[in-house]
Amino acid sequence: MELSWLDDFLALVDCGNFSRAADARHLTQPAFSRRIRALEDWAGTPLFDRSAQPVTLTEAGRRFRPFADETVRRLLQGREEARLAAQSEAATLRFAATHALSLTFFPSWLRALEARARLGAITLSSDSMEACERLMLAGQAQFLLCHAHPAAAGRLDAESFRSVVVGGDRLLAVTAPDAAGRPRHLLAARESGESAPLPHLSYSRESGMGRILEAVRAVQPLTNALDTVFTSHLAAVLRTLARDGRGVAWLPESLIAEDLARGTLVRAGVPAGDERWTVPVQIRLVRPRARQSKAAESFWTLAVEAALWRNAESPAESATSVAAPVAGAEPVTEKEL
Repeated sequence: MELSWLDDFLALVDCGNFSRAADARHLTQPAFSRRIRALEDWAGTPLFDRSAQPVTLTEAGRRFRPFADETVRRLLQGREEARLAAQSEAATLRFAATHALSLTFFPSWLRALEARARLGAITLSSDSMEACERLMLAGQAQFLLCHAHPAAAGRLDAESFRSVVVGGDRLLAVTAPDAAGRPRHLLAARESGESAPLPHLSYSRESGMGRILEAVRAVQPLTNALDTVFTSHLAAVLRTLARDGRGVAWLPESLIAEDLARGTLVRAGVPAGDERWTVPVQIRLVRPRARQSKAAESFWTLAVEAALWRNAESPAESATSVAAPVAGAEPVTEKEL
């Protein structure tokens, strides 16, 4: 059965005349009559009494009519719902962000952008870097917020994706304090001749920070022997274990600032101010190069403008923020707006 036959049926019910109903449906009368006959063949019984004028419904037709009315109504309603959903989807901003940034950077960054312009509906998928990359590659997210470092390449190639630096962070080597408030595990102590390896709370390969640390250590190896005692892609999990004294973890400063202030975590390197084990990282917003929805393009322009303003306010910081989390991707400049 063709759905248009239901509209033909209801038109004939309303008009009571084949000729007028055919005109209402913008069909010739012979074509209209064939479609009514096809509907009756599908139903397996005559639906109209053609022996009188105006044409009336048979008993079968009267029983069929409420179903035709409801089907057409529900179809029209479904079409309208689909159109509204499409409009809403086009206006919704879809983000993927790594777990740590979802908890720390994303809320305040978004709040600052919302102070500059109204953004509308937003959805956020929080996951590992690898999972976020899959969302971007599948087109299920318009933007990715992630940590990045010049030495660490990702799966999002520069030909298909572009990015802009929107913030900065540092991966700090931290450990729990002992009873006197000193670091329970000392990175520098490994250099003084101690042979016991340092218990290490490590990131898995699916973690963006794990990739960064692996790439940095390949370029500048640690002099310390690390014994990996626990592995996770979640910085929050490593943070909990570090606070429990299970070992040394490299954690984003944005995540552990409060721990450092309270003394529940302390820097594992000595002497004070030794930054050899600190890894500066960027926070980048990544998007496909292909044009996206109007809402997404407007947001990108807003985010780039805010990033340019931030970099102008902090030139020393932005000078070191020139690499992208995608191989060879260039930082966005004002010319790209």
